[in-house]
Amino acid sequence: MPLSKSIGFIGTGVMGKSMCGHLLDAGYEVKLYTRTREKAAPLLERGAKWCETPGEAAAGSSYVITMVGYPEDVTEVYQSADGIFAHAEPGTHCVDMTTSTPKLAAALYEEGKKRGVSVFDAPVSGGDIGAKEKRLAIMVGGNEEDFDSILPVLECMGTNIVYQGPAGSGQHTKMCNQIAIAGTMTGAGESLAYAYKAGLDPEKVLQSIETGAAGSWTLSNLVPRMIREDYSPGFFIKHFIKDMGIAIEAAEEMSLETPGLRLARDIYDHLAENGGGDEGTQAIIRYYTEA
Repeated sequence: MPLSKSIGFIGTGVMGKSMCGHLLDAGYEVKLYTRTREKAAPLLERGAKWCETPGEAAAGSSYVITMVGYPEDVTEVYQSADGIFAHAEPGTHCVDMTTSTPKLAAALYEEGKKRGVSVFDAPVSGGDIGAKEKRLAIMVGGNEEDFDSILPVLECMGTNIVYQGPAGSGQHTKMCNQIAIAGTMTGAGESLAYAYKAGLDPEKVLQSIETGAAGSWTLSNLVPRMIREDYSPGFFIKHFIKDMGIAIEAAEEMSLETPGLRLARDIYDHLAENGGGDEGTQAIIRYYTEA
């Protein structure tokens, strides 16, 4: 049987490194795999055990958490010969926290079921700040009967953890989140650009509007970065473009029009095409001020 306190953690990017660190702090034995070992060095120094493959991280673990970049990465770490399904023991709980497609989440759930492995889709929201401060919003899809088994692990990384429904429901909820963010980001960018054009002090404008009806996480956390011209990634533009593409495709399958989402994707596509793909989403202000 898997070890009761052992977690295989796969992917230590901008958010994953903090999430993994919280699990170490909670006393879990963490077996770690990521593509670039050097990026995992701080976690290895804190006691995480390095693994050469995702399968090695999964073998003997009670839980496996994946936090990678794209749906194709999720497919690879779960279904390759050196992947999770080939090495996870029956009874293992797998939690994919990547923002991926609802269809893939449902497919992984069914494949896991055949192998006696429970698979949850549990994408997150809160960016690098939420990950660092252990207050991510976590949206969970999968078998409700097994939800309580993974909850203590999720509570090490987030505060707003909601079971949304069957496999794929977590990813659908994340698409709702990303659609809302897309509109918020264009609104924040246009608002700040207007303040500049009107000759206003942007910090004073922010002071007035962030506590009123326009108040939002974006205004309080990302607009200050826009003002400072700090475009370091809390969430990569290239990953947001990926998410918006997933949302647009899923909406089309449901015969739902999303014009605001499409506009936001066009703006971010423009930024990426001009070298901004590795910047944070707050770099949207450049679209308005550098045109």
